[in-house]
Amino acid sequence: MEAVAVIDFETTGLSPAQGDRATEVAAVIVENGRVVDRYQSLMNAGVRIPAYIEALTGISNTMICGAPSAAEVMRDVSDFVGGIPIVAHNASFDARFWDAELARIRRTRRQTFVCSLLLSRRLLPLAPSHKLGALVEYAKLPVAGRYHRALADAEMAASLLLRLEEELRLRHQVGQVSVELLCRIQRAPKAQLLKCLAAARGG
Repeated sequence: MEAVAVIDFETTGLSPAQGDRATEVAAVIVENGRVVDRYQSLMNAGVRIPAYIEALTGISNTMICGAPSAAEVMRDVSDFVGGIPIVAHNASFDARFWDAELARIRRTRRQTFVCSLLLSRRLLPLAPSHKLGALVEYAKLPVAGRYHRALADAEMAASLLLRLEEELRLRHQVGQVSVELLCRIQRAPKAQLLKCLAAARGG
């Protein structure tokens, strides 16, 4: 599979449309079956973190006060990622914040998002839950750190992505796994998955 950037945001809430902002971002570059580079930073968007979010993430308003500006961080992380495809667990969430924070610095996303949550529903259907923590436990992946911190979650999502690629190669006999194939799988209705995989095998 070509190089991808697995990203994760921590935020003040669920929706940038409701005024929520990012508080931390991480990106890990996965190439040739392993993580080859990492970026992580807290970011100060000038918005207070609600108490329940602070309890969930461990990111406090005091920590954010000393962090670089959201604009500076987004310039850095978007330069770090460049134009390679982006992967995230529950990508619709991260894509909303990626696009909203980029828009504030007058940049636009150039690439597609791949969702490891949607892929895991198709490729690991017996998992008891498709939340990241449950999948890490189910697939016996390494716990990279505290959940709901951006770098740990990005590292674990990267491990999950590699596990899903292995599932395609070994269980489904797909010789060449590409981002294009992953996008087709995540869009495929469950009933069409085997047909999608057969096409990928050339069968």
